[in-house]
Amino acid sequence: MSALGRSSERDFPAQPLPRWQRAVLKVGSSLLAGFGDNNTHGGLDARHAAGLARFIAQCHAQHREVLLVSSGAVAAGRARVASGGDGLVLRQALAALGQASLIGFWQQLVDRPVAQVLLTHDDLRNRRRYLNARASLRELLRLGTLPIINENDTVAVDELKLGDNDNLAAAVASLVDADLLLIATDIGGLYSAHPQRDPSARPILRAERVTQELLDVAGGAGALGTGGMRTKLEAAAKAATAGIPTALFCGRDAAVVEVLAAGQLHGTLVQGQGDRLRARKQWLRHAPASGRVQVDAGAAEALRRRGASLLPGGVIGAHGGFRRGDVIEVVENIDTAPCARGLAQYSAGEIQRIAGRHSSDIEAVLGFRYGEAVIHRDDLVVLATETAE
Repeated sequence: MSALGRSSERDFPAQPLPRWQRAVLKVGSSLLAGFGDNNTHGGLDARHAAGLARFIAQCHAQHREVLLVSSGAVAAGRARVASGGDGLVLRQALAALGQASLIGFWQQLVDRPVAQVLLTHDDLRNRRRYLNARASLRELLRLGTLPIINENDTVAVDELKLGDNDNLAAAVASLVDADLLLIATDIGGLYSAHPQRDPSARPILRAERVTQELLDVAGGAGALGTGGMRTKLEAAAKAATAGIPTALFCGRDAAVVEVLAAGQLHGTLVQGQGDRLRARKQWLRHAPASGRVQVDAGAAEALRRRGASLLPGGVIGAHGGFRRGDVIEVVENIDTAPCARGLAQYSAGEIQRIAGRHSSDIEAVLGFRYGEAVIHRDDLVVLATETAE
C-alpha cells in the first residue's frame, strides 16, 4: 500500500518502461528516514531502501548500469547529535555529519562497492568541471561500482534551500547520457488532484510533456524532504529536454518496486522530447571548433568504421590553442575537411605530449589522467559516414 492508503497497482496499471541500459535512480528522504520514540527522527531505515537495493542488484545482474542520487544525509545527521531547531546553517552541518552514515547505510544493502560523489550545480555549469565529473562517473561505472550522488549540501546554499536533489538527478541523467530517470516517491505517481484531499483524484499514467497545468496540481514538500511532486515534475521536464524519459513510482510499495526490473512500471511516465543522441550529435556537428587534431589513417578508419574513441596512439599532432572541454575537429591531413568532431578530453599542449603514445602512458607523461581517450566516443560525431540530420 502507498503512504496514502491507495494501491499503486490498482490506481496505476502496469505499463512498459522504455528500453534502457543506463539509468539514474533518485531516492528521497521520505523513503529513508526512520523514527524513534515519541516520533523523533531515528536516522535511516532500510524498510523501503532494501527493496530498491534489490532492484539495483537485479539491474546489475542484467548488465545494466545504475547511478543513485540519494537524499537522507540531513536525516542521518540529525540522529547523531542533539541539534534542536532548524535553519540553513544547521542543515548544512547535519548534512556533513550524516554523509558517512548515508554511504554506510547503502553499502550494507548492496553487494558491490559504493562510491560517494558530491556535486553542486556549479560543477555542471562549468565545462571543465562538467567533464571532470562526467569522466569520474564513467570510470566508476566501468569499475562496477554503485555511484551514490548527492548535492554538496555543506556549501550549496541555494540548492539545499530549494530541495534540489530531484533536479540534480535530472542533471546527472543528462551528464552521463542516461536512457532513463527513475524517481522513487512516497505515493503511486502523479494524480489530477491531491489524492489524500480529493477522493475524485485520478491517476495520470503518461504525460507527453510537463505543462503548467500539471505543475499547478503538484503538491508541496513533505515533512522530511525538501522537495515535493512539483520538483519531481520540474526534474522530469529538464530530463525531457535532453530526450530522457522519467518514471515516477511509489518506492514504498514493494510490489511496484519488484516488477521494475522486469520492465513494468506502476506509476507515471513522462516522455522524453526528441532523440537524445540526435540532439547531441547536432550540437557537436555545428558548435564552433577551437582547434584540430591530426590522426593517422588507422585512427581515422577506426572512427569511421567502428565508432571508436580517439586514442592518443593514433594522433599525429594538435593544432590551435584549445583547452580541455573545447570542441575540436579531427583530420587526416591538416588542410582537408574533418572526418569527425568532438569534445577534447585534453588541451592542445597535453595532446601534443601524448601523441603517438599508448593510453597506459598518459599518466606517466602528464602526471595525471582524465581518461584513456583524446575524444571519448560518447562525445564524438563522425562526419564522413553520416548524412545530415
